[in-house]
Amino acid sequence: MSHNAAHDMFEADAASRALGIELIEAAEGSAVTRMLVTEQMVNGHDIAHGGYVFLLADTTFALACNSHGPVTVAAGADITFVAPARAGDVLIAHAEEKTRYGRSGIYDVTVKRDGEVIAEFRGRSRVINR
Repeated sequence: MSHNAAHDMFEADAASRALGIELIEAAEGSAVTRMLVTEQMVNGHDIAHGGYVFLLADTTFALACNSHGPVTVAAGADITFVAPARAGDVLIAHAEEKTRYGRSGIYDVTVKRDGEVIAEFRGRSRVINR
């Protein structure tokens, strides 16, 4: 796995690492992460709180859009929850760049458990000047 700007960003991402999110790979315009759903992530319906699933997808999106180098942030995102996740499930998120135009980009993230789709996320990115 080659080291790029996404790896540097992840190493500084205390929020994602505190939740046990692991960076599996990050390449030009793509990224893969993994997260174990813990008991602390389960809501009153005994399923993973959607905010945690969103956070996993959002982290993976951020890694993919920052893989190019310039500092890139989310301009917006949408998620569709397809199936519930439960405590003990290992979720794998895969982000893929769909297009970049000017300082903007569109990325899709699929979150799966054992090959079953849990959620589909679409993120819109914007390169910012630091």
